[in-house]
Amino acid sequence: MTQATKMEQDLSPIADKSIQQNRELAKSGKLLEAIDSLLITEKQCRQAEDSPSTSKICVEIVKLCYESNNFELLNEKLVLISKRRGQLRPAIKAIVQESMTYLDKITDMKTKLSLIDTLRTISDGKIFVENERARLTKILSKIKEDEGDIASAAKILQDLQVETYGTMEKREKIEFFIDQMRICMNNKDFIRAQLIGNKVNRKTLGEEENHDLKIEFFKQLIRYYTHNNDYLEIARCYLSIYDTPFVQKDTAMLLSTLKMVCIYVLLSPIGSEQNDLLNRVYDYKPLNDIPAYKEILNSFKVMELIRWKSFLETYGNELNTHSIFSAQEKNCWEDIQKRVIEHNIRVISTYYQKISTTRLAELLDLNLDDSEKFVSDLVTNKTIFARIDRPAGVVTFVSSNDPSKTLNGWANNITSLLDLVEKTNHLIHREFMLHKI
Repeated sequence: MTQATKMEQDLSPIADKSIQQNRELAKSGKLLEAIDSLLITEKQCRQAEDSPSTSKICVEIVKLCYESNNFELLNEKLVLISKRRGQLRPAIKAIVQESMTYLDKITDMKTKLSLIDTLRTISDGKIFVENERARLTKILSKIKEDEGDIASAAKILQDLQVETYGTMEKREKIEFFIDQMRICMNNKDFIRAQLIGNKVNRKTLGEEENHDLKIEFFKQLIRYYTHNNDYLEIARCYLSIYDTPFVQKDTAMLLSTLKMVCIYVLLSPIGSEQNDLLNRVYDYKPLNDIPAYKEILNSFKVMELIRWKSFLETYGNELNTHSIFSAQEKNCWEDIQKRVIEHNIRVISTYYQKISTTRLAELLDLNLDDSEKFVSDLVTNKTIFARIDRPAGVVTFVSSNDPSKTLNGWANNITSLLDLVEKTNHLIHREFMLHKI
């Protein structure tokens, strides 16, 4: 038993003949008659389910409207074709794609916006033209942004869920994500920008053809982390850019990126992660080509005090070449001074078990209150251990032993001692046996 199916017919000869005849008719000034005739042929092809011929006829109607410069008629026929009973999907997709090619050629903004609105209305809710609708939305958002209406541009673009588009290329998706992040941050919506950034697949960014997008993506992340003053994450972003093969081949870009890595590592609060990153960057071979930055890293790497005045005299001019140190709205000089003080406290805690608060303040080039505050902050962050005895004016950097830990340590030492005595006794007996004593 066979299932009855409607057979598709090939009406391409009829479609081609109709297109040729009606194009001549349109040239003679009878545009509406030509379109009506093409619509009759379109109905015949559509009912025969001849997708290629139907698409060809529909595109021809769109072309005739555009070539006559009648955009009102173009919008009308686009809606008419898309709403015809049982309209084939390839035909709708074809007229949307054809119409999108006209957008760059239209100079009148009102006409362009009208066509975009029509195409977005046609493609609304249709999965088979979701990519085209996303591109139209991006174009509309860019127009609003160029007009200075950032809020409207962000509202239009930010709600696009392109991660669910199965037919969209990975690269195009990333481009959309980057654009969404950029426009959201321009609109001061940094939380949404972060959520969008989390959608980006880092593995896809690592592919060779996407290296340019990787650089652009991390530049947007740098904007986000700069807003939050998260220096450590900014350093990691620059490090990701540094590790891109494209950057590795460009010596100038490589060294400029490495300089930014060094600067933001230094600006990051003292801690285990910052220390690990500093030691990792210090071993990079290209750092030898920028010795000033290697010296700066080394001054924070070795356990020696850094004199702030001397640091400014030696490296101030070099650091001032970067915009983050010269921009008035930034407090990077204050932050790097804090890093110097934190480094010095860590050095002091290494060499001193106890120190007077007066001497500590002298070594840090601070007053008593400020030195106490910095020590307290490092203790709170669990970077160092310290106790401040204000009445005695003493800071203790050695923690008092817990009684249970002391007892356990003593027990372990006794066990080790007895094991050693037993082993020694065994060796003595063996010597006695060998020498028959």
